[in-house]
Amino acid sequence: MSERNQNFKMVAKTFFGFEKILANELRNLGAGKVEIGVRNVSFEGDKGFMYKANLCCRTAIKILKPIAEFRAMDEDELYRRVQKMNLRSFMNVKTTFAINATVSGDIFTHSQYVAFKVKDAIVDKFRKEEKIRPDVDTKHPDVRLNVHIQGYWCTISLDSSGASLHHRGYRTQTNIAPINEALAAGLILMSGWEGQSDLLDPMCGSGTMLIEAAMIAANVPANLNRKEFAFEKWEDWDPDLYDLIEASALKKVRDFKYKIIGYDKAPSVISKAKDNVKNAQLEDFITIKEQNFFESEKEGDDFLQLVFNPPYGERLPVAIDEFYKEIGDTLKTSYPGSHAWFITSNMEALKHVGLRPSRKIKLYNGSLESRLVKYEMYEGSRKAKYQE
Repeated sequence: MSERNQNFKMVAKTFFGFEKILANELRNLGAGKVEIGVRNVSFEGDKGFMYKANLCCRTAIKILKPIAEFRAMDEDELYRRVQKMNLRSFMNVKTTFAINATVSGDIFTHSQYVAFKVKDAIVDKFRKEEKIRPDVDTKHPDVRLNVHIQGYWCTISLDSSGASLHHRGYRTQTNIAPINEALAAGLILMSGWEGQSDLLDPMCGSGTMLIEAAMIAANVPANLNRKEFAFEKWEDWDPDLYDLIEASALKKVRDFKYKIIGYDKAPSVISKAKDNVKNAQLEDFITIKEQNFFESEKEGDDFLQLVFNPPYGERLPVAIDEFYKEIGDTLKTSYPGSHAWFITSNMEALKHVGLRPSRKIKLYNGSLESRLVKYEMYEGSRKAKYQE
């Protein structure tokens, strides 16, 4: 593994549609040679930057460190190429490991089989050379390997993150259909909000949007509350360097003078959201109220940004067409001088909002093809349009 100040290539994985936002995050953090891919962004940095990317990136779900790239025309060649790798640069016979594989193309079609083949190559090499084999541990391994095969081109990487980076560590209470934390952060960043106005999530659920919005506004590192990263088990783990990186990031936390508000009509949901806000230590920034959005109205005359994740009708029982009509009616009559952004996978229900979106962006929420839509409500005439 690398020395402290030596730069190397890394790959940050993200959701479809968030590549540009993640690239911008990485540049702002100081990454070099940033290149946008599909669902990923490659970049360069040293060991400290790898720690920083894991700690601070809001829209990344993995930070990978490629350690081998080669062509493999079939599984036997894949096996041989893995055996030629310098495995002892990152593990020994006592190292527990796990392998995750993704494949695309006509040559390798089963990711699980690829993972088994790579595992066999590693185990067989150690058994042949040292008469003992390292163990696989899928839950808490010392080393996680990521195998990515596109066509015949194979990249093997060390997974520096471990569990997906959307597991921030603050969310102990969730509801039926919680939104992924990294997805929520991406939606808020895509809406252009960085803390320059009041923000309302009128259907706040477990509070994820509110917490991510507060961390963006106050520039709190995204994964400050996370319990561990995979790189903490690596042989070259440098806790002093990590402490320096974390302290430097915390010095950049800033004040926030506006309000972040969440509504939900279910008392049990409100209780969960408040617990999560407390876990994230953001009670000073976020107010949560028991309130039915459809019976609410905008407070004050200042510009307001709304960002929310309404039910899609997938997992929550809702009369969906009527529900979306009520969203449109409430925005139109009760929220002048505001911009509303929300994500949905229900394209049919979207037609019932009754407002024309000024933006419509294709995204995925898990496997669901979705749209992030923006509606602009004006105070009076269009000439008095609010600027973001």
